[in-house]
Amino acid sequence: MRKLAAIATILFWSTCAYAQDRTITVASTTSTEQSGLFGYLLPLFTKEKGIDVKVVAVGTGQALDIGRRGDADVVFVHDRVAEDKFMSEGQGVKRFDVMYNDFVIVGPNSDPAHIAGGKDVADALRKIAAAKAPFVSRGDKSGTHAAELRLWKEAGVDIATAKGSWYREIGQGMGPALNMASSSSAYLLSDRGTWLSFKNRGELAILTEGDKRLFNQYGVMLVNPDKHPNVKAKDGQAFIDWLISPKGQDAIAGYKVGGEQLFFPNASH
Repeated sequence: MRKLAAIATILFWSTCAYAQDRTITVASTTSTEQSGLFGYLLPLFTKEKGIDVKVVAVGTGQALDIGRRGDADVVFVHDRVAEDKFMSEGQGVKRFDVMYNDFVIVGPNSDPAHIAGGKDVADALRKIAAAKAPFVSRGDKSGTHAAELRLWKEAGVDIATAKGSWYREIGQGMGPALNMASSSSAYLLSDRGTWLSFKNRGELAILTEGDKRLFNQYGVMLVNPDKHPNVKAKDGQAFIDWLISPKGQDAIAGYKVGGEQLFFPNASH
């Protein structure tokens, strides 16, 4: 009897340890975190699948580097060029589209660069640079930062030589960047989701939007367990499968702030 009791105890604690260990780490962006999306989605996923999710919210470049080190099970980011590089290195198993929104240029109502109402993002950036109007750059190798640098290039502005005291690189996430722009009446490029969730707007408003070049796609990848044996491949894939399933896609579409939808699901099946 004692032996049976001991075996039962061992099995009980082993089961508890397994249940407690059903936690995955997702390296993702500050926009998915600070927009409130994860706070909405993850409890739904955990309730259904019994898997807890720990999010490390950093810029896309940093999130991909976390994946390269094997310190995350899943990466969920928004910089297609960097994602394709990650995949070509064999760091990910397969990439899936999940959702999209767009970027906007926000700035002070006083609008010293006179960009309000325009849809041409390249024209807006040229005007900001010509006016040397205050501009906050995340400067953190995030997906938003990569998009900003790409847009300056498309505008024909060599920001490396054009930048001066008007161009402020802060090396921080979207929330701090918005706070700095608000407090200093500066322009910046923001993803729409974080902007809609941002409360401390001050004199800021959306001044340029609608250009197709402002499209912002998000993708998700399982970190390759062949390179990193510690990756929790089964539970990580369960999270990905849920995100791109009709149930996960409906949950993404259902997340709204002030009645506005922040992200638009577009996983292909």
